[in-house]
Amino acid sequence: MPELLWKSYIDFEVAECEFEKARVLYGRLLDRTKHLKVWMSYAEFEAAAIDKESFDLSEEQKKQCIQRVRRVFEEALNYFRSSASDLKEETAMLLEKWLSLEASFGELGDVSLVHSKLPMRLKKRRQVSTVDDSFGIEEYIDYLFPEETQTSNLKILEAAYRWKKQKLSSEF
Repeated sequence: MPELLWKSYIDFEVAECEFEKARVLYGRLLDRTKHLKVWMSYAEFEAAAIDKESFDLSEEQKKQCIQRVRRVFEEALNYFRSSASDLKEETAMLLEKWLSLEASFGELGDVSLVHSKLPMRLKKRRQVSTVDDSFGIEEYIDYLFPEETQTSNLKILEAAYRWKKQKLSSEF
């Protein structure tokens, strides 16, 4: 299992306080795979570096660590948006992780940076065929990202969604 070998190697470098070597290893691993867990692990490593690198970091050094975390998330977000556009759920999970890390940074964090990128969750239905050639309805969650709402067709759908929500709330 090569992923365990990579994880052990990175953990070893972190335990030896060789943070630059661990960053190089994460870079090499991301050259091989762009899996969501690798991106999240890399971001968590950078966030943990605030505590591990030195107990008495200056404010400026903490800001630099946070910038490295944001850079990792930005790179991951760019990858998922461009290369893997069908992985909307993974992109949403990445943004949720980013939001939680920004919140954990306290006053140095900027949750508004992530809030503007969060998708809207939509419950949709689709028709599926079963084994006996009958059809059924399956509900699933889809994500509508802010950059997708720029098209005029989606603005119409948004208006229809608001109208439906308004209609349902007036019935109760």
